[in-house]
Parts: sequence; structure tokens; C-alpha cells
Amino acid sequence: MSIQLNGITWSHSRGYTSITAVSQRFCELHPDVSINWEKRSLQEFADAPIENLAKSYDLLVIDHPWAGFAATTGILLPLEKYLSKEYLDDQLANSVGASHLSYNFNGFQSALAIDAATPVAVCRPDYFRNGEHPLPADFKDVMDLARKGHVAFAGIPLNLLMDFYMYCATSTEHFFDDPDKIVETSLGVSILEDMRQLASYCSKSIFQWDPIQVHEALAEDNDLYYCPYAYGYTNYSRRGYCSHPLKAMDLVTYRGRMLRSVLGGTGLAVSSLCENRETALRFAEYAASPLIQTTLYTENGGQPGHRKAWLDEINNNMTMNFFKDTLNTLDHSYLRPRYNGYLYFQDHAGDYIQDYIMNGGSPAHVLDQLNQLYRKSREESK
Repeated sequence: MSIQLNGITWSHSRGYTSITAVSQRFCELHPDVSINWEKRSLQEFADAPIENLAKSYDLLVIDHPWAGFAATTGILLPLEKYLSKEYLDDQLANSVGASHLSYNFNGFQSALAIDAATPVAVCRPDYFRNGEHPLPADFKDVMDLARKGHVAFAGIPLNLLMDFYMYCATSTEHFFDDPDKIVETSLGVSILEDMRQLASYCSKSIFQWDPIQVHEALAEDNDLYYCPYAYGYTNYSRRGYCSHPLKAMDLVTYRGRMLRSVLGGTGLAVSSLCENRETALRFAEYAASPLIQTTLYTENGGQPGHRKAWLDEINNNMTMNFFKDTLNTLDHSYLRPRYNGYLYFQDHAGDYIQDYIMNGGSPAHVLDQLNQLYRKSREESK
């Protein structure tokens, strides 16, 4: 009897060719199984409610801020009840940063971290190679290079919100720990002003760009050579993927500390409505296993979630040492809130930040707007 599984992922080589290649091999090993993957855009990946997707798909590639919602609603299978403790312990011990724990909310393990990412610095190495143009080491250096017209970063609302988180998490330990406000007012104002100043030296095009479009621009445009922070993509550091391969590295310092960027990545989850759960769980276990993450998944464009894959010499050789040179940033990345109502805040807060950075106004008023959203999102979680 044939078993058909349907999955949903996102439409970049990192998210699609990797999981389809793993699925192809899994189905060769299990001829009675067929796995069909559909894909959605990066924006749809961030926005689409998983409760709708879980009704149509058995396997879901998800973002970890859904963990609180999944634990509350039970729309995804609690993997701690289906996978062995030995297997999950290995996933935890070999997590890249908090990738594995990001899908665990109050003990409910909603997904396996098949992909690890956070904003890292990216450059065109040909521009910096001869030493005439030194790589930025701190925020002032980034400003100086931006004044020359050579800097770009992702300026859509969601990414500007993640940048704001990054600056806050770098500057204070008191972030999202007050039930009434997300950060101390004078610090938040200062950070917003710094963000607006940096953006003022960049092309207005960045306000339409997500991290993929930033990488594409750096890889093709002769005037853009450096991005201070963008969710990393090993694909652009691989031979043949783009006209100008990009070099990824750790972030610069801000206020005397290395920027602490915001953990991203994706997890592989199984819908609680899946009719063939045993097979779906077997595939999830296979896809996140150390061997497959290190080999098939990475070799086919994936950005693995298992630490052994990040330390593998072959993987580093084919990505200009992307993994080794950004692992420190991943390990120190900030884990976003994941309470049940958090996504209401994330879905709307970036619009206020983008409006201020593009058009000016009162940064204190922006913080008031963010705090109002935050308080409402906390009410949503009750």
C-alpha cells in the first residue's frame, strides 16, 4: 500500500532543494512512500498561520516563534512523545546556538531544527582583498562605508524589527522582561536614531528588500560590497551559485560589544492531523539526523541545524568557511519571545519602525506604539 505525504516549505534553494533531495533519498529507501513538497515565498513563510497549513500538509517547515501557539493549540505533534530521548538529547547537545530549544515551549517540542540561521555580516571579498579597503570592525566603520554608497541591508518591516531587537539585545539585558514596555525609553530612542542614520546613507531600494534580495544585490551589483547584517545564506558562498560569491563573517561591534543578532532558521514539524504519522515522524527523524544534515541536506543547498554539519571540513571548504566563520554569531544569537500572542506583535511592529526610518518623526512616539502593541499581544496570550 502506497503512502503519500505532503509537505510545505519555502521557495529558496536553501529551503526547497535541500529537503526535496533528502525526500528523494528517503523514498528510494522506502519505495512505498511518496513525499510531495510545495513551496511559498519568504514573506508567506513568515506570515502564513500554521493552523491553516496543518490542515493541508503532513510535514511543515516552520519558524520557531510559532512554538508557543503550537504548544497551546496542539496543532503539531509533540515530538518528545514520539521520538526517543537519546535522539532528542543528541539534537540538543549538537544544537547550533539555541536552534533546538527554540522549538521547545514548556516542554512541547514542536519541530526539529533542520536549518540554523541568524544575521551575519556579508561582503564581496574581491573589494576588500588587497587591503586598500579594510573590513568594518565596528558600527562607526559601517557608517563610514555606507557614506560611500557601498552598504545595503534588508529594510522591509520584519527585518528592521529584527535589527531593532539586535541592537537592544546587544545593549541591555533588560529587553522584553517588563510587562509594560519592551525596552528602556532613552535606549530605544537612541537605537532608533542610529538605525535611521545608517539607512539614510543607503539606497531607498533597501526598504523593498528581504535578506535574499540583499544577497542577490551584493552578488551582482558592482557598487554594493558590504552588508553589516542579513540572515545568512551559505548558497551565495558556493561556487557557481552567483556571479560574485560572497564571504560571510561575524558581526561588528556596537557600543563596545559584538552585535547580538536574532536567531532565525527553520524547523521540521509534523501536523497532528497527519494520517500517516509513523512515516512522517520517521522522515523527520531521518532529515534531522547528523549524517543526513552533514551530507545530503547541506550538499543540496541546505543550511543545517546540526552542529556536526557546521564543523565539517567538506562543508566549510565548499562555502568559503561560512559555517566556521559565523558559528560564534549563531551561538550568541538572541532567542525571540515565543508566547502565544507574540506573533501579533511581530506582524505589526516593524511597520512603525520602517515608517520612522524612512520618513522621520518622533522615535519616542514609535516606542509608545511598540509598547501598546506589546501590551495587546500579552493580552492575546491569556
